[in-house]
Amino acid sequence: MEIIDTLELTQQLIARPSVSPDDAGCLDLVMAQLKPLGFDCEIIASNGTTNLWARRGRAAPLVCFAGHTDVVPTGPVENWGIDPFTPTIRDGILYGRGASDMKTSIAAFVVAIRGFVGANPDHPGSIAVMFTSDEEGPATDGTVRVVEALARRGEKLDYCIVGEPTSVKRLGDTIKNGRRGSLTGILTVNGVQGHVAYPHMAKNPIHEVAPAVAELAATEWDRGNEYFPPTTWQISNFNAGTGANNVIPGTARVQFNFRFSTASTVESLQTRVHGILDRHDLRYDLEWRLDGRPFLTPKGDLVAAVSQAIREITGVDTELSTTGGTSDGRFIADICPQVVEFGPTNATIHKVDECLPVAEVAPLEKIYRRILELLLPR
Repeated sequence: MEIIDTLELTQQLIARPSVSPDDAGCLDLVMAQLKPLGFDCEIIASNGTTNLWARRGRAAPLVCFAGHTDVVPTGPVENWGIDPFTPTIRDGILYGRGASDMKTSIAAFVVAIRGFVGANPDHPGSIAVMFTSDEEGPATDGTVRVVEALARRGEKLDYCIVGEPTSVKRLGDTIKNGRRGSLTGILTVNGVQGHVAYPHMAKNPIHEVAPAVAELAATEWDRGNEYFPPTTWQISNFNAGTGANNVIPGTARVQFNFRFSTASTVESLQTRVHGILDRHDLRYDLEWRLDGRPFLTPKGDLVAAVSQAIREITGVDTELSTTGGTSDGRFIADICPQVVEFGPTNATIHKVDECLPVAEVAPLEKIYRRILELLLPR
């Protein structure tokens, strides 16, 4: 096994153009580091997505590091100051697609594990990694497929650290101990098409749905709780009309989304929406799509270990947060009671000239290793 440090492994990963769902050989690099450490490596492929489940040991507790090797598209390459897949260091900053989201975390996981196992070859418990090439895309063939496979054979995790870039201003200032759920509704309101000069012979669905939309927008869905802000409801698309200025449309289509906390359930939100629409006597069809349920890890062993490791390595007292979009933690929570997300600063994720201070790389690896020491003490 070639012994490489976190920065070098990060650069090797960035150099592979793994635009979702193409892994582009990233997992081969990871497995080359893990197999000599005694990891059993299993590729779980699904519809062009490459997933890795690798485990060392069979005893409890099982500590898992999870993440994704895929990245979002670069956009026009000419807008970048460097080639996005040529890792470049300038003035102490590492540039390249995936530098922050999240190839540095992947590399830091691997090097932290290597260091921990080298110092503790007979460590208690077990260590695993769960990496996917389908997180930035639809996320239908990635982590969710690994979780399903593990669930079928009764394999459960005790602790999971997801390497999402959670830090805001400095490394370690924020960890995610949960995420809101995402519930989308596609509402079609049916009216009667007609001429705008003869409104009595038509029924305008925009006029019909407008009062209901106003009520939905003004509704307090819940007040959140200790960990979550209140649930929000937002319209993302509103479409109607034929393009002509003299035609009353026959239908109006409203697409909306809930970002909801554990203070509400999918069923309670759906019931309240239907109640409002029915009260306004609309003729409608409503299609629901659940993009992810909320998950929450209250203060406990894992939150304490991550917080302590961050404080010891960086001197930072971290804050818990559940803000932001969805992550693969929503799938892992089905088989793991304690899931947190922690990674480097996120100021440039998904942006042109994505980058990360080199000074964050080594401390990140040290924090991950310290988490292992705290959760799997000798």
